[in-house]
Amino acid sequence: MREGDRNIDEARQGEAISVDTLAFAEDNNSVVQKKLYLESYGCAMNFSDSEIIASIMNNVGYTTTKDPQEADLILVNTCSIREKAEERVRNRLNEFKRYKKKNRQLVVGMLGCMAERLKESLLEQEMLVDLVVGPDAYRDLPSLVERVNGGQKAVNVLLSREETYAEISPIRLDSAGVTAFVSIMRGCDNMCSFCVVPFTRGRERSRDPESIVAEAKDLFEKGYREVTLLGQNVDSFKWNLDIKGKVKNPDLPVVRFAELLEMVAEVNPNLRVRFSTSHPKDMVDDVMHAMSRHENLCKYIHLPVQSGSSAMLKRMNRGYTREWYLNRISAIKEILPGCELSTDIITGFCGETQEEHDDTMTLLKEVGFIMAYNFKYSERPKTLAERKFEDDVPEEVKAARLSEVILHQRQYASELTKKMVGKVYRVLVEGPSKKSDEKYFGRTTHNIVMIFDKGDLKPCDYVNVRALACTTVTLLGEVTTDQADA
Repeated sequence: MREGDRNIDEARQGEAISVDTLAFAEDNNSVVQKKLYLESYGCAMNFSDSEIIASIMNNVGYTTTKDPQEADLILVNTCSIREKAEERVRNRLNEFKRYKKKNRQLVVGMLGCMAERLKESLLEQEMLVDLVVGPDAYRDLPSLVERVNGGQKAVNVLLSREETYAEISPIRLDSAGVTAFVSIMRGCDNMCSFCVVPFTRGRERSRDPESIVAEAKDLFEKGYREVTLLGQNVDSFKWNLDIKGKVKNPDLPVVRFAELLEMVAEVNPNLRVRFSTSHPKDMVDDVMHAMSRHENLCKYIHLPVQSGSSAMLKRMNRGYTREWYLNRISAIKEILPGCELSTDIITGFCGETQEEHDDTMTLLKEVGFIMAYNFKYSERPKTLAERKFEDDVPEEVKAARLSEVILHQRQYASELTKKMVGKVYRVLVEGPSKKSDEKYFGRTTHNIVMIFDKGDLKPCDYVNVRALACTTVTLLGEVTTDQADA
């Protein structure tokens, strides 16, 4: 599975599913020529990619629609992290195949992480799609669609060492206009034994930092008040350095992740900045010091541990030990007191013993996470684990261990949230509450959801809110003129 990063629904708890679906609103200011329906699954990176895809297709006359049945082109941006995600995608493709019986001109394409592995099956055997496009070939989409319209099947799953889509201005597909994703790098050089990402997204390459800053400035000028910097491993962001650490161009500055964070933070103090995902083996103190110097760098870090056992971490090829991870946690708590943490946990990975599971439980209790994305191990094709290890932990044991992790996490999160009641937090208003038209929701710098009365507020406002009550992971509060405690 991929690192849990900040998924679309921050409030999800327990066995947080890494599969979500979004259908996007039509740009009513465009001249409608053809209609595109986009559906995205998985991590935030996939949703960010969909915004790039929408921009590419908009340039050749496609506007987006919420209704797949009125679309001329349906594109499904896929996730390969767990078997359940693939099953979900396959079911949707079967549904879209039925649409083609009513509209023979409809083109259906599969994009993203499932593309390379399942291209032959979905194109030729099951005939569920007309085109298959990998994460580095989205620029080729217009010509591939034309090829399909000419009566051929179309495939491009080639990976690139250079592609970052840096100069493409994404079409923001949300309707709120408050928060946005900004991709800072693509690919992954870590070869975690359970993970398929290096095979589906290729090698790491970092985007020009000036283009990142320019995108953040543009978003702020358009009214957005929060950006999330995205990468499979943001801590390994490095601009103007080769894979051996040598400077590529002596006339250009070297920019690492800590410097990039400060560059984006300095766009405007009213632009909040988050990031996802960090890797424990690469997180350095410089990142925390940068966060301490800028109030608008949110005091929340997602730091996936996966297991609390050093022996297990070695089998997972994570590149760090339990002791190293706890050292990073200590550094965060010392440099950023009050910073909240979240993590990922996999239960039942190959060969996991009861003692190794117990090590995970003790680490959870020692660190104290506000949120955890928890998963049973699901063997993925082409990974090192598939080739080297036996998936030998019984499903009932995986499930029991997962339940134990979830129960602990719910109890701890509930206790921590209760301790926040009575305090005042600065909150960014994001939009209407799901449960009441009379209330808004927003998040604190610590990524905690707060619900409060609308009053005269509007999305993108900052407001101080006193927490009066709570559910397990959500605060209920009232707007106040009192100074924020955190």
